[in-house]
Amino acid sequence: MSKRHHPRRGSKGYSPRKRVRSETPRIYSWPKGGDKPRLQGFAGFKAGMTHVLIRDYRPTSTTSGQEVIVPVTVIETPPLKITSIRTYDTTPYGIRTTGEMKDKKDKPGKGDEIRVLAHTNPQMVSGVPKKKPAEIEIRIGGGTREERLQYATDILGKEIDIAKVIEEGAMIDIIATSKGKGFQGHVKRWGVKLLTHKNSKHRRMIGTLGPWNPSFVRSTVPQAGQMGYHRRTEYNKRILKIGENGEEITPNGGFPHYGIIKNKYLIIHGSTPGPVKRLLRIRDAIRYTRGIQIEKPEITYISTTSKQGR
Repeated sequence: MSKRHHPRRGSKGYSPRKRVRSETPRIYSWPKGGDKPRLQGFAGFKAGMTHVLIRDYRPTSTTSGQEVIVPVTVIETPPLKITSIRTYDTTPYGIRTTGEMKDKKDKPGKGDEIRVLAHTNPQMVSGVPKKKPAEIEIRIGGGTREERLQYATDILGKEIDIAKVIEEGAMIDIIATSKGKGFQGHVKRWGVKLLTHKNSKHRRMIGTLGPWNPSFVRSTVPQAGQMGYHRRTEYNKRILKIGENGEEITPNGGFPHYGIIKNKYLIIHGSTPGPVKRLLRIRDAIRYTRGIQIEKPEITYISTTSKQGR
């Protein structure tokens, strides 16, 4: 007799699959800082994807040291404006705000956690139609509390460039809101199998809602509902290049549904969540423990061919 094999369809780790409250993602966890105080995050707008020819930097890869073609994501990163400083105190119930500085004359709070409030400059990006800036919070890590507070005071009211925050070759995490797909059925949302052709009335539905007891539908039962437009995190992405001239990366005819890059940009190895024009949050890698050294990758070719399908 054959063995019954019925693996679970779809991960419950992302449930409940609701729409996010805000399209601007919030970062809840930050890695430890280094020796010197610095910002541990940034933000940019997703322009599109292309491919590059690089020397494989992964030591355990079968093509290590060879030239390979890899897909990359291009993120336009205009400077961020630092508007205020917040101090937090660590309590058994989490962090609590102890003070906020909107001017260098204000007195800081007594907390050990120091973060800054910054806003984006979407008016500098031609591919994004929005004008209202998004306000984000970025942690300052590294050094002592006095050094972090002094660093935050120095950058208060100034515009911060991406090159002063992240180095080429660094490992980062990308946090963004995924593509929204609306209300979808059981099969597409959870990946359940189609019912047999002998089933009555329908095939694209689950076989049962559950047992009689307990007399309610449990949350583990896959059902139709909202799919996409969720907050998602991509861990351990490597920055292949930080460019200044957008013409050298913009393909012929511009990026589809985005246009021309006019500010500094990042080239990220692999894909990122969300559609074109979506705001992406960048954070220092929090789970990275393996030994890829931070060094400038060898890029020999960047594709600028038209992405318009012609």
